[in-house]
Amino acid sequence: MSQVKPSLHTSLSPALLHLYDLNNTVVVIIDVLRATSTIATALYNGARCVIPVDSVARCIELGKNIHSITAGERDGQVAEGLQYGNSPFEYPESFIKGKTLVLTTTNGTKLLHMALERGAGEVITGSFPNLSSVCDYLLASKQNVILGCAAWKDKVNLEDTIFAGAVINRVQDHFSINCDSSRLAATLYDAAKDDMYGFMQKNNASHYLRLSGFGLEKDIRYCLTPDVANVLPFYGDGKLTIHSW
Repeated sequence: MSQVKPSLHTSLSPALLHLYDLNNTVVVIIDVLRATSTIATALYNGARCVIPVDSVARCIELGKNIHSITAGERDGQVAEGLQYGNSPFEYPESFIKGKTLVLTTTNGTKLLHMALERGAGEVITGSFPNLSSVCDYLLASKQNVILGCAAWKDKVNLEDTIFAGAVINRVQDHFSINCDSSRLAATLYDAAKDDMYGFMQKNNASHYLRLSGFGLEKDIRYCLTPDVANVLPFYGDGKLTIHSW
């Protein structure tokens, strides 16, 4: 008798997360532009940990209490009252190594806390810079999976959906996938994979337009590049740290 495969579903927006059972499930938080790309980069470059919080006030409060770097954005720009923003280029090894980063973002950190509140079994974060680590972990853990797209203020976006499709492309043979959202993501990735930056540009992706309007094309290109910060951020005890298994 063949072993039953674990299931994989894709939630294309935080507004849809309530439709899925998160118990005994690995939830992958996906915010390609830019929270989860920045989290992977900071940890890859030696950050002690990243503490994701869902409000600017909480970020500032924690920063004072634990003498950490407080960072984050609202609507794509550095949030008022915080020291640093949400660009992976703000966290080179020379700056971040050995330090704690407290981070709040418009979409990604909010979704992470939603997943925790809904009883997620495990929470990891995924982006193109750590694509292989995410896929390797999902294959090794053999648990049910929810690919959770942070989207943009509950509106579906291209880049998070494309990343979900990239994961599905790699792991689909090992999961039971009966989910049109996952099929949609895989189809979109197949259309975009040869030139993801060009695909975003050609299709006037909303977040591409938003960030390029701030002159952040370099960020966009980096965040669409596989495995440049290939570590697995794993949530436990209130913080994200590199997980090894």
